Amino acid sequence: MAALAEQVQGERIARVALSMIAEPNDPTTGRVLAHHNGIETLRLIDSDDVPGLPRADVLMWRARLAARITPDLPDQIAQAERLGFGTLIPADKDWPAGLNDLGERAPYLLWTRGAASFLTTALSDRVTITGSRAATSYGEHITGELATGMADEERIVVAGGAYGIEGAAHRAVLAAGGQTIAVLAGGVDRPYPAGHGDLLRRVGEVGLLVSEVPPGAAPTRHRFIARNRLMAALSGATVIPEASARSAAMTTVLAARDLDRGVGAVPGPVTSAASSGTNELIRQGQATLVTQSSDVIALLDADAPGHPVSRSEVGRDFGQRRPSPGTPGRSI
Repeated sequence: MAALAEQVQGERIARVALSMIAEPNDPTTGRVLAHHNGIETLRLIDSDDVPGLPRADVLMWRARLAARITPDLPDQIAQAERLGFGTLIPADKDWPAGLNDLGERAPYLLWTRGAASFLTTALSDRVTITGSRAATSYGEHITGELATGMADEERIVVAGGAYGIEGAAHRAVLAAGGQTIAVLAGGVDRPYPAGHGDLLRRVGEVGLLVSEVPPGAAPTRHRFIARNRLMAALSGATVIPEASARSAAMTTVLAARDLDRGVGAVPGPVTSAASSGTNELIRQGQATLVTQSSDVIALLDADAPGHPVSRSEVGRDFGQRRPSPGTPGRSI
């Protein structure tokens, strides 16, 4: 482990290494990195004493990361460099400032493919659209209308590339000649789901693919959940056109509320289970009612788009029921 810290040259490569050995949104890694740089964080993995952490936490952290520090890790880093994907770290001019609001939960770095300059715009220029994977024709129609409206207003649509609502958002923006970002739970070289391979490759060509896990990494349930906090942090508001009460999209809503970002939801038929989540958000006052693109613009441009709500407050009711154009990121 000490050898790894000694072989790393510079902060960027140190963070590349961290992205390969630590899972996204790892609380201990995030805490250490928030108080030290990447190189020092790698060194502390081999230390018996990490300032500010109980010894038991240090031992578990070391064991967790040490298991992934293999002899060929330097070769993996070199291979990633040869692939030519961009990387962004907090010191870069293209680093999206909104991610800093995550504090100790901020990503170690971002891997990019496409127009990283999309991340330099103001938060109010980006909106996250997410929702049900098993979307109805109603949900996909409304999503297309909202996404097209965002493209017409030259706002950037952030989504996750999934089936259903997110795929409909990306397709509508591309058809309108707008700008879109796909935040992936796997590597930027592994479009997922496979059925959206062509769609995501198109996003990478004219928009931006971004991930906090390295090339080659497969999406996992934990990585999907962790990814949702990035989708919330990258935009000034999150809009849910359609989602059930148990949809994974609700974790993005919780993240947006925690970050004091705006949240909008589209009402649906009271007889539709697919709209039960959005209807409940509106009923509880946790989301602004959205029926057209001008509502989303108002949400983005509001001086105070929302008030911070703690995770425990949300959980009392609703939350408990949820289980290239532009400048590329710097190459490593």
